Amino acid sequence: MSLVDYAAARRPARAKRGAVSVQPGLWLAVLVMLLALLAALFPGLFTDASPVEGVAGAQRLAPQAGHWLGTDQLGRDLFARIVYGASHSLSAAFIAVAIGLVIGTALGLIAGATGGKTESVLMRLVDVLLSIPALLLSLSLLILLGFGTVNAALAVGTASIASFARLARAEVVRIRHSDYVEAAYGSGGRFFTVLWRHILPNALSPVIAYAALQFGQAILALSTLSFLGYGTPPPIPEWGLLIAEGRNYLATAWWLTTFPGVVVVAVVLAANRISQQLSGGQR
Repeated sequence: MSLVDYAAARRPARAKRGAVSVQPGLWLAVLVMLLALLAALFPGLFTDASPVEGVAGAQRLAPQAGHWLGTDQLGRDLFARIVYGASHSLSAAFIAVAIGLVIGTALGLIAGATGGKTESVLMRLVDVLLSIPALLLSLSLLILLGFGTVNAALAVGTASIASFARLARAEVVRIRHSDYVEAAYGSGGRFFTVLWRHILPNALSPVIAYAALQFGQAILALSTLSFLGYGTPPPIPEWGLLIAEGRNYLATAWWLTTFPGVVVVAVVLAANRISQQLSGGQR
């Protein structure tokens, strides 16, 4: 089987000509992610209020015209804090996913392509990492590295390396025994040339789809660490920290935890839906 034939076999069937595929769930997910990315990159487009400076006499105001999502216990606009918190939450999640994607894919590629003792040693290390709960491993690394947004991202990213490595290794092993790879070797292709031109590009598709799914999981993990007090320190706005700060006022100011929680859930669900689409799943 040639590389062209393999790509054609993997390509999902095209919709019939003239048919319109309506996927409101997917478009809603894309819209949520675009709004979150715009808030992270250009927060000034959404609000001109300060996320860290409070207004005297405006403590714990309910949602109203001047403050769409209310104010917190220090009189700070909650909508502004959520908007500016997107940059910290999303950037940390991107760092975490990038660490897991790059290092994990490299380990899985080496293990799957070389085989033998190298594969055995690498995959045993991966099994050890997978046997440790991700949150426990992240907390342990964060205690060693110290608290902060970047360190939390490093900890969460390190905890995800094993899952990326296992997936990448499985894809590389499957592709390594394909007919077109054997043909590339038989025609005189060198190991690294075949690995770079044929194996790696075809193994990346499911890994990229998993990275989109892991992006949502990274947001949850980072929010959890911040909620527990191990992530972003106050007064920096971060979604998990906003939920933690409002938990003491649930009876009198429900909006302090509800709105940041809704934002986290919406972004995570959007990332999961996009990941499903990338992996070829049907709604």
